[in-house]
Amino acid sequence: MSGSRSSRIRLLLPGAAAVCATVLLATGCSSDSDSGAAGSAGGRLVGDAPAVAAASGGDALQSAYQNTVRNVLPSVVEITTKSDLGSGVIFDTKGDIVTNAHVVGGAKTFKVSLASGGRALDAKLVAAFPANDLAVIRLSAPPDNLKPAVFADSTKVSVGEIVLAMGNPLGLSSSVTEGIVSATGRTVSESQNDSASGTVATIPDLVQTSAAINPGNSGGALVDLNNQVIGIPTLAATDPQLGSGAANGIGFAIPSDTVTRIAGQIVRTGKVTNSGRAALDVTVRGVVGPGFQAAGVAIVSTAKNGAAAKAGLKAGDIITKAGRTKITTVQSLTEALAGMDPGQRITVDYTRDGDPHSVRVTLGSL
Repeated sequence: MSGSRSSRIRLLLPGAAAVCATVLLATGCSSDSDSGAAGSAGGRLVGDAPAVAAASGGDALQSAYQNTVRNVLPSVVEITTKSDLGSGVIFDTKGDIVTNAHVVGGAKTFKVSLASGGRALDAKLVAAFPANDLAVIRLSAPPDNLKPAVFADSTKVSVGEIVLAMGNPLGLSSSVTEGIVSATGRTVSESQNDSASGTVATIPDLVQTSAAINPGNSGGALVDLNNQVIGIPTLAATDPQLGSGAANGIGFAIPSDTVTRIAGQIVRTGKVTNSGRAALDVTVRGVVGPGFQAAGVAIVSTAKNGAAAKAGLKAGDIITKAGRTKITTVQSLTEALAGMDPGQRITVDYTRDGDPHSVRVTLGSL
């Protein structure tokens, strides 16, 4: 599906064309050295027990962090192409590595550096699935010491959970940042590398995190303290008031259930046959009405035997509503479909030669 877009989300890859998510940020922080000293003194006057308990809790948390780093970081790799750098996660002992589609871009061959060091290894693209910003590459000669990551059940991820982001931000290999899960179930649209074409990927069910996500973290690991990968970092928001400056503490990761479903199919068959994503099976473009206001999306073509074609929709029809969602732009259609399921029946409102119509459509699979 192609067309213009208005949302602004930044791809986490040095040198890649980037756009940014519009975010409103508020900060409220004060510092008072006198009150801080008084509070500290007050804590000592109460006695040693609270301080000892706090130290013990801090030591336990630090140990948990370090244990997770020791267990998971060996599963995170650095991926380089001729022009860019990103991260990846070892998927199996056969040398399959999952990463972001925007990390691989148009490249077919790669150099992969393991966290354990040593010379860079050769790898080739297996397949990419840009709709979910995922790809799998495969080491040409996988070593015996590969350590595949353990992927969590992302349906059990909860807001407030402590997480670590592992990757190679700005080329700083094997870096780790910490934060929490800020939200789940986010749907975000992003431009692909070929931004001139207006190609948009709308990714549902993203995990939002406060762990610092920087260019080069793409394709790395978002990890819980049970040493399991809960997601693959893919996006970072930016503050529009700062131009290209990052909006601290707002990053997004593809949930692990989606990662294992998509990557598993690519590893087994070399392609994605069941995305779990709904589709109308059409190519569309945006249209404008009076005053040059966005007024719907025109069907450019329909896939043979696809969902739209089976329902009687055809090139030239202008879609104005899908289910309960008013459709004004290509992005609004992709976002509406991202919240639906293959096989679901919806009502599509459209105009043909200026006359309004409605039709029931059984959605296909993206």
